[in-house]
Amino acid sequence: MFSPWYRWSGRRDPQNHCCINVATYGPQGRFTMTDRGRPALRQSRDVLQVGPSHMHWQGDKLVIELNEISSPPVVGRVRGRIVLHPEALFGTPYQLDDAGRHHWQPFAPIARIEVDIAPGHRWQGHGYFDANYGSAALEADFNYWTWGRFPTAGGATCFYDAELRDGSARAQALRFTADGRTEQIEAPPRAALPRSLWAVRRETRADPGYRPAQVLAMLDAPFYTRSAVRTQIEGCESVGVHEALDLRRYAQPLLKPMLAVRVPRRRNWHFDGPMP
Repeated sequence: MFSPWYRWSGRRDPQNHCCINVATYGPQGRFTMTDRGRPALRQSRDVLQVGPSHMHWQGDKLVIELNEISSPPVVGRVRGRIVLHPEALFGTPYQLDDAGRHHWQPFAPIARIEVDIAPGHRWQGHGYFDANYGSAALEADFNYWTWGRFPTAGGATCFYDAELRDGSARAQALRFTADGRTEQIEAPPRAALPRSLWAVRRETRADPGYRPAQVLAMLDAPFYTRSAVRTQIEGCESVGVHEALDLRRYAQPLLKPMLAVRVPRRRNWHFDGPMP
């Protein structure tokens, strides 16, 4: 959804603008997001293949095989495997706007993950798997949103807060448990975080009087930031992944050429063998 090539195409053919985006962090961190044409896409019930990378269900686990080239400033091969083991699968989509043009679906908000990506990234820990989808551009309907997923003793809690262009606001506060239950909870108050390196406004949810804090910077862009954040929910501290997205900035035409440097376009592709 952040491909400048898709925007410049008039958003007429999403399958002609597909990618498997990879971002790793730290001293050997890489970023890959190659916009590929329709010839690079193959799909079946259990497999999604985009050029040299693919993901497929193998029993009850999702296996992601990566073979990508990172974009500037650090160009190089990014190759490896990610295995996601969901504790439970959740099938409910959540509407993010009154018109029903945008949805969020947390498929596996509680999961274990194994990561082995060269160069330099091998670890196990908490995993998460969701999707956003819709029938309109995000910047057409939203000004700003934040999202956070925080592990808890019994599962995970997610907060989704959106400010729409018409001035209204939507909020989701959901508790997920390992046995497959979902509960709408009362969201704790909004709590400000320091602005990002690009001065993107950030906020999350926290118990009254608690001051959340960033514990790890991950990704910073002029319109988007991702980081690990410590907050407190119902008296328990938790460190989770937090995102903030400024769609008013993203809508600015001058950003698209900047993005094109990080998101190269490759129109053609040829598969040498059958689907995995």
